[in-house]
Amino acid sequence: MPLLDVAKGLACAVIVGHHLSRYGPMPAGAYGLAPDFFGWLADDGRLAVQVFLVIAGFLAAASLAPDGLLRVDRPIARILQRYGRLVMPYLAALTVCVLVAALVRPWLDEDVVPASPSIGQLFAHGLLLQDLLGYESLSTGVWYVAIDFQLFALALVLVGLPAMLSPPTPGSTANPSSRWMPVLLVLALAVSSLVLFNRNASLDGTALYFFGAYGLGMLVFWIGRATRASTWQSAVALLLLMGAGALAVEWRSRIATALVTALLIALAQHWHWLSPAKWPVLAVPLQRLGRMSYSLFLIHFPVLLAMNALVANLAPHGPWLDLLGMVATFGLSVAAAALLYRWVESRPASWRGVFALFAALLVSGIVVSL
Repeated sequence: MPLLDVAKGLACAVIVGHHLSRYGPMPAGAYGLAPDFFGWLADDGRLAVQVFLVIAGFLAAASLAPDGLLRVDRPIARILQRYGRLVMPYLAALTVCVLVAALVRPWLDEDVVPASPSIGQLFAHGLLLQDLLGYESLSTGVWYVAIDFQLFALALVLVGLPAMLSPPTPGSTANPSSRWMPVLLVLALAVSSLVLFNRNASLDGTALYFFGAYGLGMLVFWIGRATRASTWQSAVALLLLMGAGALAVEWRSRIATALVTALLIALAQHWHWLSPAKWPVLAVPLQRLGRMSYSLFLIHFPVLLAMNALVANLAPHGPWLDLLGMVATFGLSVAAAALLYRWVESRPASWRGVFALFAALLVSGIVVSL
């Protein structure tokens, strides 16, 4: 689905720009050259995360329950597989970040550079529990990896719960109405998240806070499976009503972004814009950026730290040099992401690889803390 790759590529570029405009001395120096643009990136660029949440939910529904019923024989194994695929590039990027942070710490403001990690902090990050256990993040944006894992596991439980509670007897056929139960469970939790959980900031380290956007993506996939135009129209209207109701309870730009993303994907799916044949060659660079967007999301922060340290200690120092440094940081981040994608993310996940990368993170953390 090239359109989703393009959307992820654009969203990730905005997120990287958001961090570039907030961290280090370079954005402070370059701000005067384009205050409106950098102000928008600093304040609203984070909203691009909602695009990833909706797309992740869409792809989870397609993978786990394309017809509404769970199509996973071994749920625990599938959750562990998801963990492995998420953490291999994540652990590699965290190791790089720990080492780079140690190198640049003498040259940059302490508020920008993560502190030397503790053993507990390293283990918590490796197990994706850092926010739940109250540890400071070793890199910006790593909260999303933990939330993505929680959301996937929660989605699998929701779509599999009806079958777990009422398993079919041998030789019997599935009740056609049973496929609606997982959809209704996802709908109920998505509404609860949009109206209740997402308004409680103390829950922002849990999947409940973000399931509204993720659930919208799952529902959009199932809506696209409707065979009747009237059914599709009614379902989209219900989706719009659900989002509008949540915004009427309390306006949140993040929810508005997620709702618009979900509606656009619904239209694209209905008009068959997700087909590869609909996209010209000009979209290929963005597709490639979208495919390695996870690697870019993970690796750009250590590149940002290194470039800020380099530019901040160059002479002469000025706005145009800072702007050039920000552009170079983005380009180098893409190059680093391409390497991470090729060497780690695109390769099959294995427990040997997970343990090796986990060990590399622990060793690097211990070494820099000595």
